[in-house]
Amino acid sequence: MRRRPRIPPSPLPQRDGVDPVRVRLPLGEEWATVRDHLVARLAAGDGVIDGMLDAGSIVGADGRPVARDATYVPGMYVWFHRALPDEELVPFPVEVVYRDEHIVVADKPHFLATTPRGSHVAETALARLRRDLGIPTLTAAHRLDRLTAGLVLFTVRPEERGTYQSLFRDKRVTKEYEAIAPYDPEVALPRTVRSRIVKERGVMAAREVAGEPNAVSRIELLEQRGGRGRYRLLPHTGQTHQLRVHMNASGLPILGDPLYPVVADPGPAGDFRHPLQLLARVLEFTDPVTGRTHRFVSGRMLQAWSAYDEWPL
Repeated sequence: MRRRPRIPPSPLPQRDGVDPVRVRLPLGEEWATVRDHLVARLAAGDGVIDGMLDAGSIVGADGRPVARDATYVPGMYVWFHRALPDEELVPFPVEVVYRDEHIVVADKPHFLATTPRGSHVAETALARLRRDLGIPTLTAAHRLDRLTAGLVLFTVRPEERGTYQSLFRDKRVTKEYEAIAPYDPEVALPRTVRSRIVKERGVMAAREVAGEPNAVSRIELLEQRGGRGRYRLLPHTGQTHQLRVHMNASGLPILGDPLYPVVADPGPAGDFRHPLQLLARVLEFTDPVTGRTHRFVSGRMLQAWSAYDEWPL
């Protein structure tokens, strides 16, 4: 079996809790210089790559700046820090629920992305925790949607990340969510919803289609107050937006959801008044490294229930 080439360690430290970008020059391609390839590949604005090269911001595996006329070498790695986008500060803390030498369990607020992606880079739970805890090796074992609050498992040691990720892949984690949605006495509960969900690249909302089910969720009513219900949601699979899609399909769209049943105007930047009323409440598993049995419970409360009268109908 052909072994994959070893990836050298990054010669650049993290910046604001964010890893540098690593680029491998492809095999089977011929360019005169590293600069020519980066200009074509990264599609940066005029002069951006030249400016970074002249400033010594792009380095090789030895940490030395790559010269503007450096010869293209297939398989070579280079690193650099991207310019961080202007990000809206999410004015809510990430609470650490548990920490040992192997894992960190955090209670993420609404509106904060789990890991860097797209326009959310430094303002993410991962970047914040790396900075605040001083653990540059911290990585996420799974993800929560940016709009969903609640418990997220992070790993401390890179060599153990795959072991913890396998908990989610092999469905050896019990996850329990809580949601606030309309109450409808005509909707029979509890119920288990099975459907096939697809999420297309570039399309904000996922949708149900005909075919073999790939998403299974159990919906239970915990309590009812007026026209609202507080629901326990138990996902048996992990499709994108699964709980939001299944609640909407059941006639119980989650309050504050900007995608289901219809894609709504996102509103002005910095408006954090009415978050999606979905919370990852419980995370339970047997630690595959230490053998300990863990059960973590979020301390957050959903506003549409705790501040019932202040939440719009």
